[in-house]
Amino acid sequence: MSTTTSFIPGRGLSLDLDGHVATLSFSRPPYNFFDAELINDLADALQHLDEQPQCRVVILQAEGKVFCAGADFSGAEQCDPQFPRRVYKSAVRLFRTRKPMICVVEGAAIGGGLGLALVADFRVTSAKARFCANFNRLGIHQGFGISVTMPRLVGPQMAALLIATGRRIDGCEAVRIGLADVLAEPGQERQMARELAEEIAASAPRAVMSSRETLRMGLADAVDQIIDREASEQEWQIVSADFAEGTRAMAERRAPVFSGQ
Repeated sequence: MSTTTSFIPGRGLSLDLDGHVATLSFSRPPYNFFDAELINDLADALQHLDEQPQCRVVILQAEGKVFCAGADFSGAEQCDPQFPRRVYKSAVRLFRTRKPMICVVEGAAIGGGLGLALVADFRVTSAKARFCANFNRLGIHQGFGISVTMPRLVGPQMAALLIATGRRIDGCEAVRIGLADVLAEPGQERQMARELAEEIAASAPRAVMSSRETLRMGLADAVDQIIDREASEQEWQIVSADFAEGTRAMAERRAPVFSGQ
């Protein structure tokens, strides 16, 4: 049975509560770039679901061909050195929510978009998906707490490799190394996420939440601490020549030529 609540999601968001499973969708076409407003709206929705006893599991998904391409650095606000800090401080709220979350990664999860996917407890994807921590390829330090979340999943050495190279991997490789959890056939990602959510929802809800809290103990605080470092590094790098070259090369779909400046 699908129900709605009095809560009104933010711009580009939809929220549906069907049985014990909530589905939270966002849409910022064509690339689902995020800003502080979107991250805050997602956190508001998740905090609302924390207060709904009927909700036991949340599925996070995006509309369109791309899950999330991170932040759009082409605008004036995004070129403000303080922009990353504003976004990441909002992102900490996502880590402090209490209900288990499954992220459906369809298409690409790039940069901060990968960071958003890593907030969730589990990720369902397919071979067609692409995962990429492309920060260094843009000429900038990694962000969105990836310095903490990625090593927890794939180990420090693999995390270092993916960050240093900005290498793109598909969903098969993501599942193999532990960056994602369930590999579905293309087009079946949402159905598989729903099946996983129902499986989790069949467990005792208070036990699930307390077990999750133990397993993730200290994660939100660690992210809160690390984003100060991430944002501080991004603040000076966002005005560097290398970052200008990296973003220009991405827009022109060519390999960047960095000068180290």
